[in-house]
Amino acid sequence: MLLSNIDWIIIIGFFALSLGIGFYASRTSGKSASNFFLSGRNMSWWLLGLSMVATTFAADTPGLVAGIVRNDGVYGNWVWWSFLLTGMLTVFFYSKLWRKSEITTDLEFYELRYSGKSAAFLRGFRAIYLGVFFNIVIMATVCLAAIKIGHVMFDFSALESLVISCSVTVIYSMLGGLRGVILTDFIQFAIAITGSVWATLYIIDMPQIGGLQELLSIPEVSEKSSIFPDFSNPEVYVPILIVPLAVQWWSVWYPGAEPGGGGYIVQRMLAAKNTKHATLATLLFNVIHYAVRPWPWIIIGLASIVIFPDLQSLATAFPNLSKDFIKNDLAYAAMLSYLPAGLLGLVVTSLIAAFMSTISTHLNWGSSYVVNDFYVRFVKPEALESHKVRVGRLSTFIMMVCSALLALILEEAKEAFDLLLQIGAGTGLLFILRWFWYKINPYSEIAAMLSSFLIAVAFFIGKTNQLWKLESYVELILGVVITTIIWVGVTLLTKPSSAETIDSFEQTVFNGPHKFEGFKFKIIGFVAGVAGVYSALFGTGYLIYNQYDLLILSAIIFSLSVLVLVVYWKRIIS
Repeated sequence: MLLSNIDWIIIIGFFALSLGIGFYASRTSGKSASNFFLSGRNMSWWLLGLSMVATTFAADTPGLVAGIVRNDGVYGNWVWWSFLLTGMLTVFFYSKLWRKSEITTDLEFYELRYSGKSAAFLRGFRAIYLGVFFNIVIMATVCLAAIKIGHVMFDFSALESLVISCSVTVIYSMLGGLRGVILTDFIQFAIAITGSVWATLYIIDMPQIGGLQELLSIPEVSEKSSIFPDFSNPEVYVPILIVPLAVQWWSVWYPGAEPGGGGYIVQRMLAAKNTKHATLATLLFNVIHYAVRPWPWIIIGLASIVIFPDLQSLATAFPNLSKDFIKNDLAYAAMLSYLPAGLLGLVVTSLIAAFMSTISTHLNWGSSYVVNDFYVRFVKPEALESHKVRVGRLSTFIMMVCSALLALILEEAKEAFDLLLQIGAGTGLLFILRWFWYKINPYSEIAAMLSSFLIAVAFFIGKTNQLWKLESYVELILGVVITTIIWVGVTLLTKPSSAETIDSFEQTVFNGPHKFEGFKFKIIGFVAGVAGVYSALFGTGYLIYNQYDLLILSAIIFSLSVLVLVVYWKRIIS
């Protein structure tokens, strides 16, 4: 695909702007570890909320959604739509608590909530396990998307795509710290959402598509367009709708949708000016993430069924691409190859922006674990602030290189998504309850972490070697049940943390023993938030499908939800 001069100007200009922000932010980010990893705890809610959105707007996310639509239909997205419940739980129950803790990373929570050497071990181990190994896997899936996009749109080799996409990202991440990441996230989100919407409008007007209504009238597309699965077929609706809504959202740990909050979401909360900003930032993130962004990706996924009806058609269109990369998630990038000059440059820039925002966040977040929760805690507690920043920048570079190398052996984003879900299966309930159930201790967390990981490995080996044939949702449920039984059993058989530690923790985050105070209003906020976002998501779909009766119903539910939040807002966040 040939890019015009204007396309290259847009792309190169964006790279220059990102590097410029990195150099600008480096003036303050390099002064201390707090500035490098938390931007001095003075960020506004709207910047933080958009930064969360930009991070989850990864280069692989449109491909993941398009692949789900092609495989299962629009309703297949319930596998991640269900995590809205997790997000709203974090908004109304936990965002305030995280900000009040005044910790640097969510792993520092372990030595705030628990006592003894086991708490220190847990903090250090998870710093490496999550911040390095797990984080590298996540970033590798994003790099995989960069490889596919680079080949489809520029005929780049895998190595060329990785060198180009990773070099600028790692430079400004090393320079600017979290402030640089958040400022570039704002620009990257604006470009990414503009490019996504504009590309969608162009594609549905292509002669091969003939407009939105013509697209939806095609039988192969129509059968994939339903928001809800066929309720007469339990083999479809149970794994796709019931299991995610009944089990997955509260029981599974997944990056960006951790029950009770975690990872880079908590990092943004901790960087907020105060608890109010932390709550509003997380609410804004969930609204845009679930209600605003999905439909352009969905529509392009549906349109791709017309242009590339099967994997063979994708292989024929891109004969030089390794057959290992010919999966349904390739369809999104393949559809973008039809864009004209000018728009192509903007959309390519939007994909680059999506890639950079996700990778830069994960680099800074993972580096914060390495520095704060491992290096300073166990290796060099007396390290000067400047030394901490240097270690943070070095770890940022090393993780980028490792992620790029791992991306070369991955094949499809959905495979990594399913594996990450399975690894976290059964741990979610612990993360929800550990704030309130005093008996939960480090051994509870260690048991949950090890059991869920070993179960995921066992299922992966069994499926790979065809030792048994279990559906993914059955494996998920089994993982949840077994892991939950194990960690609850360990909790009941071991001693809780010291009374002094628990009292200090509750005094810090709850202002004393009244930890259940105001729960009624938080539940009201949770229900209204979930209903409001889902009604906005469905209402947009019904508008696209010209189903005006359901659109009106969705609008009514949305309006009532907003009214409830406005009326009870002060009590909800108090």
